[in-house]
Amino acid sequence: MPSSSRQGPRPRAAVVGTGGIVTGNHLSALAGLRDRIDLVAAVDVDRGRLDAFRRRAAEAGFADVSAYSDLTAMLEEARPDLVLIGTPPVFHCEQTVAALKAGAWVLCEKPFTLSLAEYDEIAAAEEASGAYASVVFQHRYGSGAVHARSLLAEGTLGRPLVAHCQTTWYRDAAYYEVPWRGRWASEGGGPVMGHGIHQFDLMLHLLGEWAEVKAMASRLVHDTESEDVSTALVRFKDGALGTVVNSVLSPDETSRIRIDCEKATVELTHLYGHSNGDWRYTAAPGAEPPPAPAADVPSSHAAQLTALLDAYEAGTRPSGSGQSARSTLEFAAAMYKAAFTGATVKVGEIGPGDPFYAAMHGDHPDWSPKQ
Repeated sequence: MPSSSRQGPRPRAAVVGTGGIVTGNHLSALAGLRDRIDLVAAVDVDRGRLDAFRRRAAEAGFADVSAYSDLTAMLEEARPDLVLIGTPPVFHCEQTVAALKAGAWVLCEKPFTLSLAEYDEIAAAEEASGAYASVVFQHRYGSGAVHARSLLAEGTLGRPLVAHCQTTWYRDAAYYEVPWRGRWASEGGGPVMGHGIHQFDLMLHLLGEWAEVKAMASRLVHDTESEDVSTALVRFKDGALGTVVNSVLSPDETSRIRIDCEKATVELTHLYGHSNGDWRYTAAPGAEPPPAPAADVPSSHAAQLTALLDAYEAGTRPSGSGQSARSTLEFAAAMYKAAFTGATVKVGEIGPGDPFYAAMHGDHPDWSPKQ
C-alpha cells in the first residue's frame, strides 16, 4: 500500500453521477480546493443532467470537464487520480472497485456498500491496487468533532459512561416514490443505512470500538421493504452504554449525540451539519470546564475532501476508509440482525456464511425483499 508522499502536479478528479449531492456538495468542495485539485471529467447516463453539471463546473472555475456516459471509458481515457461517486447506492461497490482497479483513490457517498460482503470486495480491490477508498462521513471532520474526539482520547472529560445517538427526521410518502428508495436491493436498508448512519458513525468515531448490540425495528408508516424506524442498545468495549434511534417519522427533526463522562457531558445538536456553536459542554460539579476549540470549521464535504487530499499527498490511509469505516457498516448489520432475530449481536460475529453478511435483511422471512 502507498506510504510515500506525493510530489508534482495537482491530482486529477472525476465525478460519477451529477445529481443533487454531487452538484450541491462535491462540486462546491472541489471549487474551494481549486489550488490543490483539478476536475477533469464527469460521468452520467443522463446527457441533459451531465451538460447542466458541466455548465455549473465552468462557473465554479473548471472549464475543461470532459463528459462521459460510461465509467470504463472515462477511467481509460481521463485517468483520474481521485473519483468522487454520488450515484444511487446499488452502484457504489461496482463503481468503487472499477476506480480502484484503475489506480484511482475514491470518495463515495454513503452507504458505501449494501453489505459487509461488498465492503470486503472493496478492501480486496484496495489491497490489489494500492489505492484507497473512503466513504463520505463528513460529520467526523468539523472542528467541533475533532476537538471532542481529542478531549475524549486524552481523558480530559474522564471515562465515557452513557451515550445517546438520535437521528429523528421526517420523510413523507413522496420521498419514497423515487424507485430505488426503501428497497433492500438498491438502498441497502432504511434509515439505519440512509439517514442515521452519519450520526452513529460519529458516535463510534468519538467513543471507539463497540462490543454488542440489541435492537428493534418496525415499519410503522411507510410501505417499504426496509424499516422506517429502529432503536438499539449498545455496549462499548470500554463498558460504556448507549442508545441509538433512527427514524424518518419525526416531524420535529433533529440530529443529536450526547455523551456523559465522569467529568463532563458533551452534547451535539444539529440537523444536517454542525459548527462549533452546535456543541455544548457541561462540567460535573467541582470539575473544570474543558477548553474550547481554537478555530471553527463546519462539518462538510469540503472538510473531508481537505483531509483526504492531505492523506493523498502524504500517501497514507485517509480517515473514513479501511477498518474504521467497516466498523460502522458492521454496526449497521448488527442492528439489523439484532432487530430481526431478537438476538444480542456481538462484534465480529457477522462473517461469511452468516446471512446478514451478504445482505442487511439477512433473508429473514418477515424482512427479505418481496417476490
